Amino acid sequence: VQLQASGGGSVQPGGSLRLSCTASGSGFGIRLMGWHRQAPGKQRELVAAITAGGTTNYPDSVRGRFTISRDNAKNTVYLQMNDLKPEDTAVYYCRLLTTPSGAYWGQGTQVTVSS
Repeated sequence: VQLQASGGGSVQPGGSLRLSCTASGSGFGIRLMGWHRQAPGKQRELVAAITAGGTTNYPDSVRGRFTISRDNAKNTVYLQMNDLKPEDTAVYYCRLLTTPSGAYWGQGTQVTVSS
């Protein structure tokens, strides 16, 4: 199983970015896909997650600004990030949990919010 993430970049505060992550390979089912982020000197933290059934989860820090969605036919998860703040600056990592039991990280993509 491989994960390919894209969509990071630099924006000004209040701007928007959309991240994408596609899972490829064979012999697996998707149980959950999500995004985590890690800022310099901080621990990696959950940003958003979506289950196979479509249930979503967000921490308070991004709820109402970020939206996670999935295209099941493409094994792709998206993270729409609006009203970005400087504290959203981090490396964002795609996360995949599979059936049978497996856990994978994508390569990180940098998001920088600065004026």
